[in-house]
Amino acid sequence: MYLKKISIQNFKNIGQAAITFSPALNCISGDNGEGKTNLLDAIFYLSMTKSYFRSAEQFTRKIGEKTMIISGEYISGDGTGDLVAVMLDGEEKQVRLNKKNYTKFSDHIGKFPIVMISPSDTSLINDSAEARRRFMNMMLSQTDREYMRSLMSYNKLLLYRNRLLKEEAADADLLDTITVKMVPFATYIYEQRKALCEELQTLASDYYARLSDGKEAVSLQYQSDLARGTLGDLLEKNLERDKFLKYTSAGPQRDEIVLKMNDCPIKSCGSQGQQKTFLLAVKLAQFVIMRRHYGFAPILLLDDVFDKLDSGRVEFLLKTVASEDFGQIFVTDCNKVRLADIVAGMDVESAMFTVKGGVFSLDADAPAPDAPAPAAPEAPEKPAENSAEDLPDDIE
Repeated sequence: MYLKKISIQNFKNIGQAAITFSPALNCISGDNGEGKTNLLDAIFYLSMTKSYFRSAEQFTRKIGEKTMIISGEYISGDGTGDLVAVMLDGEEKQVRLNKKNYTKFSDHIGKFPIVMISPSDTSLINDSAEARRRFMNMMLSQTDREYMRSLMSYNKLLLYRNRLLKEEAADADLLDTITVKMVPFATYIYEQRKALCEELQTLASDYYARLSDGKEAVSLQYQSDLARGTLGDLLEKNLERDKFLKYTSAGPQRDEIVLKMNDCPIKSCGSQGQQKTFLLAVKLAQFVIMRRHYGFAPILLLDDVFDKLDSGRVEFLLKTVASEDFGQIFVTDCNKVRLADIVAGMDVESAMFTVKGGVFSLDADAPAPDAPAPAAPEAPEKPAENSAEDLPDDIE
């Protein structure tokens, strides 16, 4: 599966763009702030219906514009095509597959799997546990529809329970009823996160060892309240405490992933290069897990990944992504010469683009696209039926 074409209108600093891609390697060069990352974010948006960077919807539109449209054509392994379009018109939003609107945006998640590696991934190390839960949620939502349903159901009940706890005299029977309903969803979330982290630990530690020549050992440890008992038992035990605190003090909403290097928190003891290598190893592990699930490679977005990596680690990364196990890849870099060297060292079909001020051009010495890129989709005939509450990345 790969993205053949994309059309963009008024997405961040990209006013108009129509691009045809290589099914293998696509390199985008340009100075900082010109639009490299925004192109990758537009591709991510087509898969996940949201910006990778958690931008509020109004900030995904080009300044001064009311309407934003992204459309793309995907080609499957059997040669069939799918047309995806996302449109934001004022406060109304639509997501379409083959010209049919989704009733819920969440139904789109997982149809066009994608993995992005970005400098912003440092949030997995430096930010609160919420960032690491979001990483698990976004990954599992692509590979497990039941997980997404459980997560959304659990969070709706959690919100309701917390509202009740804020009341002076919360209805005890109603609290019990909500708790009973929360238990199976919490159990499924816990089991899937635990299994995911065990698989990530095995793969990420191996990738890190290969990237670093075995100089350090890294670990990824999942921590959850549910390791100490069922959610029902925990909430019953903490009921009086929860009434005092006025919120639910145990459950998947408190889960954590502890990232360590040589048994020390990597946030405290890892250099920038070591932290970036660890994040790269985790994301490569994510890619492998998703590829195993789908039976084909997700689209891989590599945004400015070469900064702070030494030549040996860059060489390993390139050899890894050039293997036949990887599918379509997008790479951005400020250094056009370095990108050209990358292409020269990889025996794969490729296309090279340059961007300036949100305008993209195919490099003169690169092969011409095989067909014109798609036009922007037509405006919707009726208001969107979806809301941001349908989106998995709005669920903590």
